[in-house]
Amino acid sequence: MSAPSPQKIPVHDVDATKKRIHPRFTDGFYQRIRLISMYALLALFLILPWLKYDGRQAIWFDVPSQHYYIFGLTLFPQDFFFVAAFFIIAAFTLFMVTVYAGRVWCGYACPQTIWVHLFQHVEKWVIGDRNKRIKFDKEPNSGSKISKKLLIYLIWFLMSVLTATTFVSYVAGTSVMYSSWQSLGGIPFPDWPGWVWVSMFIFTFATYANAAYMREFMCIHICPYGRFQSVMFDKDTLIVSYDYNRGEPRGTRKKGTHPEHLGDCIDCTMCVQVCPTGIDIRDGLQVECIQCAACVDACNEVMDKVGYPRGLIRYTTERQLVEKEPSRYLRPRLFAYLLLLSVLVGVMAYALIGRVPLQIDVRGDRNQLSSMNAEGQIVNSYIIKVTNKTQQSHEYMLSIDAPEGLSLVTRFASLPLDAGESYDMPVSVVADPKVLDQKEIPVVFNVDSKDGNYHASRTNVFTSQGQK
Repeated sequence: MSAPSPQKIPVHDVDATKKRIHPRFTDGFYQRIRLISMYALLALFLILPWLKYDGRQAIWFDVPSQHYYIFGLTLFPQDFFFVAAFFIIAAFTLFMVTVYAGRVWCGYACPQTIWVHLFQHVEKWVIGDRNKRIKFDKEPNSGSKISKKLLIYLIWFLMSVLTATTFVSYVAGTSVMYSSWQSLGGIPFPDWPGWVWVSMFIFTFATYANAAYMREFMCIHICPYGRFQSVMFDKDTLIVSYDYNRGEPRGTRKKGTHPEHLGDCIDCTMCVQVCPTGIDIRDGLQVECIQCAACVDACNEVMDKVGYPRGLIRYTTERQLVEKEPSRYLRPRLFAYLLLLSVLVGVMAYALIGRVPLQIDVRGDRNQLSSMNAEGQIVNSYIIKVTNKTQQSHEYMLSIDAPEGLSLVTRFASLPLDAGESYDMPVSVVADPKVLDQKEIPVVFNVDSKDGNYHASRTNVFTSQGQK
């Protein structure tokens, strides 16, 4: 039955029925790009925890000590706005890419896609290609089937443990994850803190559940990205589409022939067999489509075999496919995202470049801010919190900028701090009441490194209120 030429690309609803999908693995231009991107990101994920910088793990989100190291940058909880800014930039970058090229993130870089692909390859390695896996599912249980299943489950479990171990290494550190051992009955056993064991269980379970069972269900029903993509698409967004006008009516035919009453689609269903989410791209744009372009490569291979032009299924736009007009790749929407991203990146870069890795916080003594000593001087007590945000030890000097007659009294001439260390230092500012001409006087507290490289200051108030 021939399908009418659509006025627009149809969008189909989602079928929530859980079906086991066994995609056929194909090769082609887009699949090679996809494999390179996926395995490069996977290798980056596995290697990064092992990189060292200045004698420390290069990327280490040390949650217990609340120190977050990213190569030469050390962040603290009070620097959270840098993390927030990074995620905002990442989100808007994703939005811009989606407007231009659709769900390429899902097909080429999403961790869910990468791990599902790996888990499915394990099935292929143990059982065989798509037809063998489908037949294997339908076979009654036997010793051979159970042993193969157990082998698959074991490999999946080991892959999940490796994923969890690597993930937790970014927080606990590789030294804790791989160097701390204890002996239980003569058997080496990891000597991990309790929170590490809990984290390992959570991430192992999540990896196994997502990649072994949930698979495309995560992309279709749980991940919000697939839901709001239709809001971001327009007529010029690149999407994987089937050319109805060229392909319909579809039907089988002898090799080397092209019946006049049939289109180019030979109804081989290869596009369906290779789809990791099990959809038929010929039914139109669907929320399940992750734009991996497996159907594009499979269809192009079939077209080459039957002697038809490539591109029956291809990356195209609704404007090109339906309206037969050139796509408008450079459009105001993209420029708006680009301008916004430029501003955000510029502001974040300026903040990072101008960031002084030294912080001072000043607060008045809660017990008694203003008092009078035995010499009749007014004394204000403060707590100065100095934080060394560098990755080296430094010695700091404390001073004040205040009107004549006010002086600083400290316990120490200098304050040595290790990398990332904070210290609450009690200090006092004293003044002769005869020189005070107002009840509140601004005082600037300064902290300078002894080598002169870092300086920070904070203003507080010296008060004589409550004194006669």
